[in-house]
Amino acid sequence: MSRNNSNIVEFTLIYNRHKKRIYNFVLKMVSDRMLCDDIVQDVFMKLYQNLEKIRNKNSIIYWLFRTARNDIYDYYRSKRIKVDQFNVADTEDVEVRSSDNLEKELEQNELKDLIMGELNKMDVGQREVYMLKEYGGLSYKEISVVMGIDENLVKSRLYKTRQKLINKFAKFYKTGV
Repeated sequence: MSRNNSNIVEFTLIYNRHKKRIYNFVLKMVSDRMLCDDIVQDVFMKLYQNLEKIRNKNSIIYWLFRTARNDIYDYYRSKRIKVDQFNVADTEDVEVRSSDNLEKELEQNELKDLIMGELNKMDVGQREVYMLKEYGGLSYKEISVVMGIDENLVKSRLYKTRQKLINKFAKFYKTGV
């Protein structure tokens, strides 16, 4: 197999393995499917162009999330929007679910909407850590690499974010709202 063909195969494998996680993360961060598609396409184009330069293929996921994160920030900078102002809107997950239990699905969607509403009120650092963990499926260490912060800070931000969510929703369940 030629060098170019092996690059295409390697790229295709990486793309198929990580596209969904990157897409879900970007979509949750930008709340716009067309913009998300553009950013994800740009991330994977950059990967294809730089694939030979990436020495440690085991760290591709870090590279992808960091590139996606940088592209999101670049977009907001280009539009002169403060990063703290970007909202995480209620969006559907990419995967299609069966609707065996419509009532349960509606309750889950309502809960997701409530969670996203609360996340929109939080500091962007806390929101981003939560998104990388819950929607990106990254470990603490992976998040620390992607965000360029200490792993203990990742744990602290995630803990605080979860505590805020727990406290907020505990009030709902106590009052029956």
